[in-house]
Amino acid sequence: MDIRDAIRAAREKGLDLVEVAATADPPVCRIIDFGKFQYEAKKKANEAKKKQVTITVKEVKFRPGTDDHDYNYRMKHAREWLEEGDKVKATIWFRGREMTHRELGSRILERLEKDLIDVGEVEARPRMEGNQMFIIVGPKRHKSAAKDHPALPAPTAPKTEVQAQPAAKVEAQPPPTPKVEGQ
Repeated sequence: MDIRDAIRAAREKGLDLVEVAATADPPVCRIIDFGKFQYEAKKKANEAKKKQVTITVKEVKFRPGTDDHDYNYRMKHAREWLEEGDKVKATIWFRGREMTHRELGSRILERLEKDLIDVGEVEARPRMEGNQMFIIVGPKRHKSAAKDHPALPAPTAPKTEVQAQPAAKVEAQPPPTPKVEGQ
């Protein structure tokens, strides 16, 4: 339809000519009430925003000399946050001469990774930035859990002649005739 004809038809109905899909070839227009169209578009955007999941990054700080009790306490909090769906950034902070013993920090992060493997997966490997070494662990996605731990394929029964014969007999029989009342 020509643009002028479409505008004329929209004015006769007391509505607006609105371009709905500008990227389509040719562009798609509809004759609708523009105010109502804007209201519904805003309403859809708000609904999408409500359903949107926000993931926050929470941080757990360690030192190279962190003791077992402190480690377990912080690991327990990291586990809770991962179960809630948040990401966890574990940071080892080095001071002065501790920088020469980075392996102590990497051991703590490896231990944390092993302890949280059931609820989280590593998104960023341990790396140094200045005097800090950190690792980012995200919550485990349900879909990727099957990829990480592939299940054994379901055992399939081998097809034998005994199994195939009853099916052939069923197909050879004529279909039952329906009974009609009153005959």
